[in-house]
Amino acid sequence: MPSALVNTIKPGTFSSVPQPTLPTADGTLLLRPAAPSDADAVHAAFQDPALQFWHARTMDSRDEALEWIEDVLRGWREETAAQWIVARASDGAPLGRMALRTMDLVEGVAEIGYWMLPEARGQGAAPKTLITLTDWALAAGFHRIDLEHSTRNEPSCRVAEKAGYALEGTRRSSALHTDGWHDMHVHVRIQDTRARSHPGPA
Repeated sequence: MPSALVNTIKPGTFSSVPQPTLPTADGTLLLRPAAPSDADAVHAAFQDPALQFWHARTMDSRDEALEWIEDVLRGWREETAAQWIVARASDGAPLGRMALRTMDLVEGVAEIGYWMLPEARGQGAAPKTLITLTDWALAAGFHRIDLEHSTRNEPSCRVAEKAGYALEGTRRSSALHTDGWHDMHVHVRIQDTRARSHPGPA
């Protein structure tokens, strides 16, 4: 059946233009599109036991990293996801990944995903680039952006709070990790606009 909703974000808004590079407010970091030259850094990232545990993913070869990068680029073209490499502005060296890993243009909602290389953790890179991505996404027209993490992942909780994501609640036993089911915190940023008016019943 046809939807009665009008797209919150017009189709083609992203795919019709090149994916932008987004500098942080202080200019020290960049969110830039992924490139094949990032394959070694991406492969190295997925060898980290902490990343493997929280993301429940492994990556066994550089070829898999290249496939991951192509999937990332395809997400922008198909407007299903928008992912960036977090890099130092001074030399472009990869430090992590920040993403709207799911995007719904009809309702204008998206979900955050991110990871950082071990050497970039604890230095403010994650909240700084999360703020940059969130500001861009809200300006692009998204109404709601969710960030979920295991209640046992305290560093991710701190990142969300530093980036202004309010804790909305807990989804009980909603994510399966390698050690079993985890409760998930739900943090959210919402566009500061009034709800659209709706006609009353006839």
